[in-house]
Amino acid sequence: MFDLASLLFFLGSSVLITLAPGPDIIFTITQGLSNGKKAGATTAIGLASGNLVHTTAAALGLSVLFKTSPLAFWILKIAGALYLLYLAFQSIRHRNDTLNISTANGKKENLFWRGFLMNIMNPKVALFFIAFLPRFVDPDNGRVMLQFIVLGLIFAVQVIFVFGAAGYFAGAFGEMLRKHQGFSRYMNIISAVVFTGIAVSLLFF
Repeated sequence: MFDLASLLFFLGSSVLITLAPGPDIIFTITQGLSNGKKAGATTAIGLASGNLVHTTAAALGLSVLFKTSPLAFWILKIAGALYLLYLAFQSIRHRNDTLNISTANGKKENLFWRGFLMNIMNPKVALFFIAFLPRFVDPDNGRVMLQFIVLGLIFAVQVIFVFGAAGYFAGAFGEMLRKHQGFSRYMNIISAVVFTGIAVSLLFF
Protein backbone atom coordinates (compact mmCIF):
# COMPACT_ATOMS: atom_id res chain seq x y z
CA MET A 1 0.00 0.00 0.00
CA PHE A 2 2.79 2.41 0.97
CA ASP A 3 6.48 2.17 0.24
CA LEU A 4 8.94 2.61 3.09
CA ALA A 5 10.24 5.97 1.84
CA SER A 6 6.72 7.44 1.74
CA LEU A 7 5.92 6.20 5.23
CA LEU A 8 9.17 7.58 6.66
CA PHE A 9 8.54 10.94 4.98
CA PHE A 10 5.00 11.00 6.38
CA LEU A 11 6.22 10.06 9.87
CA GLY A 12 8.97 12.69 9.83
CA SER A 13 6.56 15.38 8.63
CA SER A 14 4.01 14.37 11.27
CA VAL A 15 6.54 14.58 14.11
CA LEU A 16 7.72 18.03 12.99
CA ILE A 17 4.13 19.26 12.77
CA THR A 18 3.33 17.82 16.21
CA LEU A 19 6.41 19.47 17.75
CA ALA A 20 5.46 22.88 16.38
CA PRO A 21 4.13 25.18 19.14
CA GLY A 22 0.35 25.08 19.17
CA PRO A 23 -2.73 24.84 21.42
CA ASP A 24 -2.59 21.05 21.83
CA ILE A 25 0.98 20.78 23.06
CA ILE A 26 0.55 23.84 25.29
CA PHE A 27 -2.57 22.23 26.75
CA THR A 28 -0.70 18.97 27.36
CA ILE A 29 2.22 20.70 29.08
CA THR A 30 -0.15 22.75 31.23
CA GLN A 31 -2.00 19.63 32.37
CA GLY A 32 1.29 17.92 33.15
CA LEU A 33 2.54 20.86 35.20
CA SER A 34 -0.76 21.18 37.04
CA ASN A 35 -1.70 17.56 37.66
CA GLY A 36 1.40 15.41 37.33
CA LYS A 37 3.12 13.06 34.89
CA LYS A 38 0.25 10.61 34.41
CA ALA A 39 -2.14 13.48 33.79
CA GLY A 40 0.06 14.85 31.01
CA ALA A 41 0.32 11.43 29.37
CA THR A 42 -3.43 10.82 29.67
CA THR A 43 -4.20 14.19 28.09
CA ALA A 44 -1.92 13.26 25.19
CA ILE A 45 -3.86 10.03 24.62
CA GLY A 46 -7.13 11.99 24.61
CA LEU A 47 -5.82 14.44 22.01
CA ALA A 48 -4.50 11.60 19.85
CA SER A 49 -7.89 9.85 20.02
CA GLY A 50 -9.50 13.04 18.76
CA ASN A 51 -7.17 12.91 15.76
CA LEU A 52 -8.60 9.49 14.90
CA VAL A 53 -12.07 11.02 14.73
CA HIS A 54 -10.82 13.67 12.31
CA THR A 55 -9.07 11.00 10.26
CA THR A 56 -12.25 8.96 9.95
CA ALA A 57 -14.23 12.07 9.05
CA ALA A 58 -11.69 12.99 6.37
CA ALA A 59 -11.78 9.46 4.97
CA LEU A 60 -15.59 9.56 4.78
CA GLY A 61 -15.59 13.04 3.29
CA LEU A 62 -17.46 14.57 6.24
CA SER A 63 -14.72 17.07 7.04
CA VAL A 64 -15.29 18.69 3.66
CA LEU A 65 -18.47 20.08 5.21
CA PHE A 66 -16.40 22.46 7.33
CA LYS A 67 -14.50 23.59 4.24
CA THR A 68 -17.64 24.26 2.19
CA SER A 69 -20.08 25.42 4.89
CA PRO A 70 -19.06 28.57 6.80
CA LEU A 71 -22.04 28.10 9.12
CA ALA A 72 -21.03 24.58 10.19
CA PHE A 73 -17.45 25.76 10.61
CA TRP A 74 -18.48 28.65 12.87
CA ILE A 75 -20.90 26.56 14.92
CA LEU A 76 -18.14 24.11 15.80
CA LYS A 77 -15.69 26.93 16.50
CA ILE A 78 -18.12 28.61 18.88
CA ALA A 79 -18.87 25.31 20.63
CA GLY A 80 -15.15 24.62 21.03
CA ALA A 81 -14.46 28.13 22.33
CA LEU A 82 -17.32 27.89 24.86
CA TYR A 83 -15.97 24.57 26.12
CA LEU A 84 -12.51 26.06 26.59
CA LEU A 85 -13.94 29.10 28.38
CA TYR A 86 -15.82 26.70 30.66
CA LEU A 87 -12.50 25.01 31.52
CA ALA A 88 -10.98 28.46 32.16
CA PHE A 89 -13.87 29.27 34.52
CA GLN A 90 -13.36 25.99 36.40
CA SER A 91 -9.64 26.73 36.78
CA ILE A 92 -10.34 30.17 38.24
CA ARG A 93 -13.12 28.80 40.42
CA HIS A 94 -10.78 26.21 41.95
CA ARG A 95 -7.65 28.37 41.94
CA ASN A 96 -7.25 28.16 45.72
CA ASP A 97 -7.76 24.40 45.90
CA THR A 98 -4.79 22.44 47.17
CA LEU A 99 -3.56 20.10 44.47
CA ASN A 100 -3.50 16.45 45.41
CA ILE A 101 -1.59 14.36 42.89
CA SER A 102 -3.24 11.09 43.84
CA THR A 103 -6.65 12.71 43.36
CA ALA A 104 -5.65 14.30 40.07
CA ASN A 105 -4.32 11.05 38.72
CA GLY A 106 -7.51 9.35 39.85
CA LYS A 107 -9.42 11.52 37.38
CA LYS A 108 -7.56 10.23 34.37
CA GLU A 109 -10.79 9.55 32.51
CA ASN A 110 -11.80 13.19 32.93
CA LEU A 111 -8.44 14.37 31.58
CA PHE A 112 -8.72 11.99 28.65
CA TRP A 113 -12.10 13.42 27.69
CA ARG A 114 -10.87 16.98 28.07
CA GLY A 115 -8.15 16.32 25.52
CA PHE A 116 -10.51 14.39 23.27
CA LEU A 117 -13.23 17.06 23.26
CA MET A 118 -10.75 19.88 22.81
CA ASN A 119 -9.37 18.18 19.71
CA ILE A 120 -12.61 17.17 18.00
CA MET A 121 -14.25 20.56 18.67
CA ASN A 122 -11.50 22.38 16.81
CA PRO A 123 -12.54 22.66 13.13
CA LYS A 124 -9.05 23.86 12.25
CA VAL A 125 -7.79 20.36 13.04
CA ALA A 126 -10.40 18.93 10.66
CA LEU A 127 -9.20 21.28 7.91
CA PHE A 128 -5.60 20.32 8.64
CA PHE A 129 -6.35 16.66 8.03
CA ILE A 130 -8.18 17.53 4.80
CA ALA A 131 -5.05 19.36 3.59
CA PHE A 132 -2.37 17.04 5.01
CA LEU A 133 -3.48 13.43 4.65
CA PRO A 134 -4.51 13.47 0.96
CA ARG A 135 -0.94 14.43 0.02
CA PHE A 136 0.12 10.92 1.04
CA VAL A 137 -2.86 9.01 -0.36
CA ASP A 138 -2.51 7.51 -3.84
CA PRO A 139 -5.78 6.32 -5.46
CA ASP A 140 -3.73 4.09 -7.75
CA ASN A 141 -2.83 1.99 -4.72
CA GLY A 142 -6.51 1.25 -4.11
CA ARG A 143 -8.54 1.29 -0.87
CA VAL A 144 -8.35 5.04 -0.34
CA MET A 145 -10.28 4.89 2.94
CA LEU A 146 -7.90 2.25 4.30
CA GLN A 147 -4.95 4.45 3.36
CA PHE A 148 -6.53 7.34 5.28
CA ILE A 149 -7.07 5.15 8.34
CA VAL A 150 -3.51 3.76 8.30
CA LEU A 151 -2.03 7.25 8.01
CA GLY A 152 -4.34 8.50 10.76
CA LEU A 153 -3.26 5.70 13.08
CA ILE A 154 0.40 6.46 12.43
CA PHE A 155 -0.22 10.15 13.10
CA ALA A 156 -2.12 9.38 16.32
CA VAL A 157 0.57 7.03 17.64
CA GLN A 158 3.35 9.56 17.12
CA VAL A 159 1.17 12.21 18.81
CA ILE A 160 0.89 9.94 21.86
CA PHE A 161 4.68 9.59 22.02
CA VAL A 162 5.50 13.27 21.38
CA PHE A 163 2.76 14.82 23.50
CA GLY A 164 3.06 12.05 26.08
CA ALA A 165 6.76 12.81 26.54
CA ALA A 166 6.05 16.53 26.78
CA GLY A 167 3.30 15.99 29.35
CA TYR A 168 5.34 13.47 31.34
CA PHE A 169 8.42 15.67 31.66
CA ALA A 170 6.27 18.72 32.37
CA GLY A 171 4.68 16.69 35.16
CA ALA A 172 8.08 15.74 36.55
CA PHE A 173 9.12 19.41 36.53
CA GLY A 174 5.81 20.38 38.12
CA GLU A 175 6.34 17.93 40.96
CA MET A 176 9.56 19.73 41.85
CA LEU A 177 7.84 23.12 41.76
CA ARG A 178 4.85 21.83 43.69
CA LYS A 179 6.88 21.97 46.89
CA HIS A 180 6.67 25.74 46.77
CA GLN A 181 3.72 27.30 48.53
CA GLY A 182 1.10 28.78 46.20
CA PHE A 183 2.16 26.72 43.17
CA SER A 184 -1.30 25.21 42.71
CA ARG A 185 -2.96 28.63 42.74
CA TYR A 186 -0.56 30.02 40.16
CA MET A 187 -0.94 26.98 37.92
CA ASN A 188 -4.73 27.20 38.01
CA ILE A 189 -4.53 30.85 36.99
CA ILE A 190 -2.05 30.02 34.22
CA SER A 191 -4.35 27.21 33.06
CA ALA A 192 -7.25 29.66 32.89
CA VAL A 193 -5.17 32.06 30.82
CA VAL A 194 -4.11 29.23 28.48
CA PHE A 195 -7.70 28.02 28.01
CA THR A 196 -8.89 31.58 27.33
CA GLY A 197 -6.05 32.22 24.91
CA ILE A 198 -6.80 29.05 22.96
CA ALA A 199 -10.51 29.94 22.84
CA VAL A 200 -9.70 33.41 21.47
CA SER A 201 -7.28 31.99 18.87
CA LEU A 202 -9.90 29.44 17.84
CA LEU A 203 -12.45 32.18 17.22
CA PHE A 204 -10.34 34.90 15.64
CA PHE A 205 -7.24 33.33 14.07
